[in-house]
Amino acid sequence: LLAVLDPSVVLRADAGSSSLGPSRLVRGATAVATQAGRFAHLSRHARPVLVNGGPGFVVARDHRPVALIGMTVRDGKIVEIDILTDTERLQRLVP
Repeated sequence: LLAVLDPSVVLRADAGSSSLGPSRLVRGATAVATQAGRFAHLSRHARPVLVNGGPGFVVARDHRPVALIGMTVRDGKIVEIDILTDTERLQRLVP
């Protein structure tokens, strides 16, 4: 993962009022990779999708979306990751 993350990558996670906790901002490749490792077990439920015209994933369990992940890539490196886990908003965005 570190090989594809820009050293100054920014991860924004918007959990809304969900049980996954408060929204957070994580900066730097090492910190982002560490955060991603905590949720690696969900990767088997991820499917590639376009998010705002860019690369992303939707994570669904039992046919219900639990996360929508969008990425911004520049010069072959991921510079931004936006994660939405707010259940109410996900239900409106992901059929």
